[in-house]
Amino acid sequence: MLESFSFYLSLIIAILLLIMLANKIKVAYPVLLVLAGLLLSFVPGIPRVHLDPELIFVVFLPPLLYEAAWVISWKELWRWRRIIGSFAFVVVFFSAMSVAWVANHFIPGFSLALGFLLGGIVSPPDAVSAGTILKFVKVPKRLKSILEGESLLNDASSLIIFQFAAIAVTTGQFALHEAALTFVWMVIGGTGIGLLIGFIFMKAHKFLPTDANADIVLTIVTPYVMYIAAEELHSSGVLAVVCGGLWLSNKRHSFLSTSSRLRGVNVWESLVFVLNGLVFLLIGLDLPEITSGLEGVSVTTAIGYGILVTGVLVIGRLISAYGAVVVTLIARNFITVADARHPGYKTPVALGWTGMRGVVSLAAALSIPVYQDNGTLFPQRNLILFITFTVILLTLLLQGLTLPWLLKKLDLEDLDHELSEEEEEGLLRRQMAEHSLNYVNSRYAREINTYPVLRQMAAKWSDNRSLAEEGIFINNECKTVYRDVISMQRQWLLNKNREEEKLSEEIVRKQLQLLDLEEEKLGLA
Repeated sequence: MLESFSFYLSLIIAILLLIMLANKIKVAYPVLLVLAGLLLSFVPGIPRVHLDPELIFVVFLPPLLYEAAWVISWKELWRWRRIIGSFAFVVVFFSAMSVAWVANHFIPGFSLALGFLLGGIVSPPDAVSAGTILKFVKVPKRLKSILEGESLLNDASSLIIFQFAAIAVTTGQFALHEAALTFVWMVIGGTGIGLLIGFIFMKAHKFLPTDANADIVLTIVTPYVMYIAAEELHSSGVLAVVCGGLWLSNKRHSFLSTSSRLRGVNVWESLVFVLNGLVFLLIGLDLPEITSGLEGVSVTTAIGYGILVTGVLVIGRLISAYGAVVVTLIARNFITVADARHPGYKTPVALGWTGMRGVVSLAAALSIPVYQDNGTLFPQRNLILFITFTVILLTLLLQGLTLPWLLKKLDLEDLDHELSEEEEEGLLRRQMAEHSLNYVNSRYAREINTYPVLRQMAAKWSDNRSLAEEGIFINNECKTVYRDVISMQRQWLLNKNREEEKLSEEIVRKQLQLLDLEEEKLGLA
């Protein structure tokens, strides 16, 4: 382990440099990292990398999912729940079924069960790849929300398909009623366990004498406890982390202090930055081990199978995107849908092209056991690994590099927000300032006449300025008043976010963070 420490330390430095380069040339960093890892794997003397699936599933996956659950907007997730649910479950199953049929018919030695196993592995798109690309291109909030929501849930659905298919391959049997009961338990059990552990940790934050450092450590421990507990009880660890993370994210202002929220954001951004960088670089470095395992089939033939499966996934997702539009247009005649307007041909194209595969697919493929329970080799394991790697590489290169260009060409219209983000933010700040003035004038009229600094506060809200930025000193007599006003503003923002469906939660969260910063700078926390 110690002899490899300098190697992994140099990898982190390389990740930093590559991500800087990716930002400079406006390319999604997963693409650059996988290519760099691929090139590094051919350098003589580079240590052979073996990716342990437990390392990815237990060490990498829980914090990455948890952070994604904290960042996503629950309001948007609920608003687009039907399209998100269809892509996270129905489209994943459709993709797995399509891959199963094609593999069974065109890849020698692949049974239908093995095809479903491969389909379960390669069906979930990667959240990180799409997210990093969308940072470089302006897209409608709805598209971003749908992609973020889908990426949170599709890992769970694909891993459930994978587990059922693995059982069918190893036992040669598939009992539908047992699979249905297992599926129900995995979904309900995973959700329940995640919420229960989330509740326990929320109470720990609330009632234990924690400071900011202890709170941050607890937030890092939380997703691991959720995942491991759910997996030990044979339910979905992914759903446990996602559901628990979503619930705690919406409760964050009730149990985390201002300091904990501010410092936690920085710690989590750095942690996720390193984990994402490492995992994509390691994917590229793992190629020699994957290639060396191929037996009975040439590399050229295996690449051909990988291209075939990639084509099925890309075409299948595009068909699914247009199918979702048709279903929505039919369903609006019978039920209330989030948006009954026709989205045109552009949105399905954009949604269909965002199907890059990544870490979960490779981890699932690596978790296939070398031997079955009866001692025989697991059929086609090495070929499945190679096809999975090919799919990841091709989708990252083909879709990852062309998606920014495609999105710019499509020039999607934001149907939900007539105002620009700057205008919407300015309007929200003016409304909050007006509400704050009314609150202070009605509740603290005597204090305003007594303390000049409170008059400055009122002037600040009139001009939409920050006291902390202007360096105004608040004496102890005024701190109680100002602390109460900031608490009121925070609650007003949270209520506003709940009540106004089309108000961007990103803007609300930005204002909440500014309140936290002001509270911290003025020593009110």
